[in-house]
Amino acid sequence: MGGRIQVALVAVGTHGDVLPFIALGHTLLARGHGVSLAAPAPFEAMARRAGLAFQPLGSAADYESVIDQPELWHPRWGFRPMFDFAMQVAETTCLWLGATRARGVEQIVVASPLAWGARLAQELYDIPSATLHVMPFLIESRSDPPRLPGLPLPRILPAAARAWLNQGADTVAVGPFTLPPLNALRARLGLDPVARLRHWWNSPTRMLLMFPDWYAAPQADWPAQAVQLGFPLVDRFGDVPAMPPELEAFLAAGDAPLVFTYGSAMRQGASFFETALAVCRRMGRRGVLLAPQDGQIPKPLPPGIIHLPYAPLSALLPRSAALVHHGGVGTVAQALAAGIPQLVVPVAFDHFDEGQRLKDRRLGATLSRRAFRPARAARVLGRLLSDPAVMRACARAKARMADGPDAIGAACDTVEALAFLEAERGSGRNAAQAARR
Repeated sequence: MGGRIQVALVAVGTHGDVLPFIALGHTLLARGHGVSLAAPAPFEAMARRAGLAFQPLGSAADYESVIDQPELWHPRWGFRPMFDFAMQVAETTCLWLGATRARGVEQIVVASPLAWGARLAQELYDIPSATLHVMPFLIESRSDPPRLPGLPLPRILPAAARAWLNQGADTVAVGPFTLPPLNALRARLGLDPVARLRHWWNSPTRMLLMFPDWYAAPQADWPAQAVQLGFPLVDRFGDVPAMPPELEAFLAAGDAPLVFTYGSAMRQGASFFETALAVCRRMGRRGVLLAPQDGQIPKPLPPGIIHLPYAPLSALLPRSAALVHHGGVGTVAQALAAGIPQLVVPVAFDHFDEGQRLKDRRLGATLSRRAFRPARAARVLGRLLSDPAVMRACARAKARMADGPDAIGAACDTVEALAFLEAERGSGRNAAQAARR
């Protein structure tokens, strides 16, 4: 498409949710378009470094109050703090987008599923919008239902029955908590109530699915407006864009280490990292511990173990033996690109679903938080590292990731196509109005 377009990106969530939007905005800027990003306040420095105009959603204190809550990491109730935050910023997001529209600025909106203000603005102001999904966990299907946290349904149960139970979990757990405040806001805005959150948060215009078909096969009952792209490898837009010198020196000084991370937002990972040290000791392996806060890391660390708040996984993992982590989809994708096995210790959200997908494809294993103990974790990691079938599967995944399409570039193409369709629609409206005059 020729011509400059204005794009508003709206992302609510943690690093794995927001970084793909920063990468998308950076590429759209490089193509000559105007881009602004609305996201939680702590992501401002990363957005500015990518050249994006930034609109904070809430304050840094608001965001910290969410991720500091232990409930965030409960398998069944972890969604509540983040949904509370999504509700808290929904109206201001909607008004921000509406004010831009009132100034006569025609823009395309790309939003995350929790960016409820963007969906409200789409309905109120007829703004062309797309929903960007980074994880298959949020795409409903009767033939391939995702594995919900805190609901360990047996795989022998028919898919339709598992999907029915998943929908029942929505009705019992999600709906009563989220729909009353959302529908109260909709009533104030003059909008009809919605019955199911996970239906409503998808734009009826376009959905961008940022995961490949070999990882999550397309299903016949997926929404017709969904376009499946691929994994966005976007860690270079994170807290640290290059390999820290101390980590570079550590990697050069010995064998490939085990890497342990429990996600950028985790604040209750002390026991995970204590087990990580014991696993390294049992296996005679070096280890890299990634955690934003020192308080989660035992001290002093023994020789052969290093702690950093953050490191670009695209540079670290190809020089590592295996990755042990929570199961966030962005972390999963980086390990797939590096071709190394993964041990997932799931906590909440999509972690259980990602772990199951890795296990099904011989790309890794899962252990519950209760089962993640030194002896058992060392046995599982030893099996992963010595199993030729696992290593072949990891090599195939690495090749697929290398040969796959540029997911961010394809997402930009879709955004530009949406802008073209909107321009055509606008031309049609103008022509009709002129004919009536």
